[in-house]
Amino acid sequence: MTKKNLASLLLVIVAVYFLAVYQLPYYIYKPGGADALNPIVEVEQGYDSKGDMHLVTVSGGQATITQYILAKVLPHHQVVPIEDVFPEGVTDDEYMHVQLQMMENSQEASTVVAYEAAEKDITIDYNGVYVVSVVEGMPAEGKLAMGDRINGIDGKEINEADDLIEYVEGKKANDTITVEFVRDDKQMTEEIVLKKLSDLGNKPGIGIQLVTDRAVSVNPEVHFSSGNIGGPSAGLMFSLEIYDQLTEADLTHGYEIAGTGEIDYDGNVHRIGGIDKKVVAADKEGADVFFAPNEEAGEESNYQVARKKAEEIDTDMKIVPIKTFDDALQYLQDLN
Repeated sequence: MTKKNLASLLLVIVAVYFLAVYQLPYYIYKPGGADALNPIVEVEQGYDSKGDMHLVTVSGGQATITQYILAKVLPHHQVVPIEDVFPEGVTDDEYMHVQLQMMENSQEASTVVAYEAAEKDITIDYNGVYVVSVVEGMPAEGKLAMGDRINGIDGKEINEADDLIEYVEGKKANDTITVEFVRDDKQMTEEIVLKKLSDLGNKPGIGIQLVTDRAVSVNPEVHFSSGNIGGPSAGLMFSLEIYDQLTEADLTHGYEIAGTGEIDYDGNVHRIGGIDKKVVAADKEGADVFFAPNEEAGEESNYQVARKKAEEIDTDMKIVPIKTFDDALQYLQDLN
């Protein structure tokens, strides 16, 4: 091989490597999977069903040049600026930690909802509130950190997130509160000045995201093996799967049931992101039913977006609007 040919070959190799590896400041979302929940959720001595509940995911990753070009022409792909995914100053590891913590909280909420609905043994103890994230430029920045466990404000005991939220809402902007918290097994305090937050309708706040530290004990026990799947959006399907295993009647009726939605401890179902891509993923898996949160958002509600995507891909899958766990449960119980 001549030197000229060798140089050309090296240039081609470098170009291919550059196109395939160099990452752009963009993030690509696309349909993920629709995995059956039986291997992921296991209630001890739980009942089996002929059909399956499915956890539906969205796949994502930072774009290379090749992936960016393909995403612009392939269907059901979405390209967004990387700063819309990872807030400034948050590392990949911190982001994944938050996502996994949300998943853990989602599993706990779904457990509470399912066991209470099935009237099974459940005990809940409250141990304070964990800081999931601190918003940059907000009063808590530099004073509180991810992982801090808040157990008091101004001498008032804080057991769950609602305690903290209600107390702060009773204050005014520019009021100073003393936050008591545990960091690295050490009890600490910080004084923080409240500020009006536009995201809260100009209500006073300090700019943190919270999760209640609950100790939930159930009988029979339930085990999760969700791996590296993060986020809160599997909550509804977790709760339905747990309830199905706890009760003798086959809730699936032999159908493949998919869906999405964050669930709270009262059984309310909240909107999530990427529902159009989840509809595509569920359809590819052959789902018969897809539950979609039907929050009050008009044409932009999860249900309306899911219904439009279902029409676009011409699926036979039934898109069912729900607002609560009970809505989904009643729909399945009424299936033939």
